[in-house]
Amino acid sequence: MATKSKKPTDFFLESKKVMDKASVARAEEAANREILQIRLSELRESAGIKQTDIPGFSQTSISRLEARKDLKLSTLVEYVHALGYDLEIKAKPREKRKKSEFVLLKK
Repeated sequence: MATKSKKPTDFFLESKKVMDKASVARAEEAANREILQIRLSELRESAGIKQTDIPGFSQTSISRLEARKDLKLSTLVEYVHALGYDLEIKAKPREKRKKSEFVLLKK
């Protein structure tokens, strides 16, 4: 006799039901910082560039930059340019009824 498999629950959705709003906000902020850190190093690695090979930056400064919790926009622009990329920052609406994006920075 086959048993019905239970639909997996969404951990994050379930957590939000039992956590207070301040805890959820702190967790989301921490997750966003981690995502920034991961993506900066991933961008460099996808370009096939070692930390020691980025012009204008020392290996130590790249290591610190990729691990930072907060980053100046000007530093981000310099880092991305040193990797040979351009940077574009957009504001995207959360609501589906709003359809337009707004370019905040294009360098």
